[in-house]
Amino acid sequence: MEELEGKMMTHRERVVTALSHKQPDKVPIDLGSTINSSMVVEGYEKIKKHFEYESENRLCNRMMRAVLMDEPMLQALDIDTRGVFIGGPLRGGDQELGPDRYRDFWGIERRKPEGGYYYDLVKSPLAGEISISDIMKYAWPDPDDPGFLQNLKPRVKWFRENTDAAIVLQLPPAFIHPSQFLRGFEDWYCDFAYHSKVMEPLFDAVLEITLQITKNALKEIGRDLDVVCVAEDIGTQDRLMISHDHYVRYIKPRHGKYFRLIRDLSPGKLLYHSCGCITNIIGDLIDMGVEALNPIQVTARGMVPAELKKKYGHHLAFWGGIDVQYLLPKGTVREVKQKAEELIEQMGEGGGFVLSATHNIQPDIPLENVLAAFQHARTYRPSFWK
Repeated sequence: MEELEGKMMTHRERVVTALSHKQPDKVPIDLGSTINSSMVVEGYEKIKKHFEYESENRLCNRMMRAVLMDEPMLQALDIDTRGVFIGGPLRGGDQELGPDRYRDFWGIERRKPEGGYYYDLVKSPLAGEISISDIMKYAWPDPDDPGFLQNLKPRVKWFRENTDAAIVLQLPPAFIHPSQFLRGFEDWYCDFAYHSKVMEPLFDAVLEITLQITKNALKEIGRDLDVVCVAEDIGTQDRLMISHDHYVRYIKPRHGKYFRLIRDLSPGKLLYHSCGCITNIIGDLIDMGVEALNPIQVTARGMVPAELKKKYGHHLAFWGGIDVQYLLPKGTVREVKQKAEELIEQMGEGGGFVLSATHNIQPDIPLENVLAAFQHARTYRPSFWK
């Protein structure tokens, strides 16, 4: 890579180059630009203490207690990305129901148990036997509420004027997660087998809202974005949540509609997040215009970085790879550094790779492993550059 000798890219150039399947000067690194690549509050406190930084924690996702990372922390770790997040409605937003319990704007109730780190689902308002009429009469949120767009333009403007980072917009999930939480997981799964005549109107009711929120947001800032992220899990540890046939019949047409809207309204690269084993639908995602896949959950069946790169690397970029299930909480510093090197060697040649953790940095992950992963990845010089 002689043409790169002595040439330093901006953080934005590095990300855009990699996602365009060209060789950047360094492998880009993400931390905190999405609701699934940030840090849980207690994990973030360790980082702030290490860098002797004090601030009030703000959240980009209340349910997972994922933090909105402070600019000094991102600069200290030399992170290439910055996240922009859809807000909540001004009318009908979160309602506090008591200590560590709330109802969100969908009407879903959550509670954080004593000693817990996250808000668990405790009440699904459309659980049980329902009709299409129940769906139509439900008190759906107003997608045109100005709160959803609050602070989007100022945040993008600030990043453009004060950093040279790539800007990532985190959009709401299309319809899978909200429908799961509204119905409850047992009913949601049963609907595929027994109640598709009710399931599809529910999917469409949710999708209509998220499409409008997304349309409004992208009309506001779409042209200023480098990456647009949609997070919607469809995988488990060893397979899809549903059959591939069910995905193609019920999910793919609606995903396609959502992704088309995004691509029509923004030049930003389309990044799709799903945990788990999703090898069966990678081809479908490429067909629908997905350009990058997160998080490469390496502990899930078939999600082998080198194999994915070889099979899909001409069409798809990959984003993630640093395991939060076993490696970061239980590995040694040396093992973490070795794995970062392996990922860069396997995925980084020719671009097409952004390194990040496979999910939010959890409270049980040692600080030294977090620093090892991100700092070593930044300084490591892979063999294909020699």
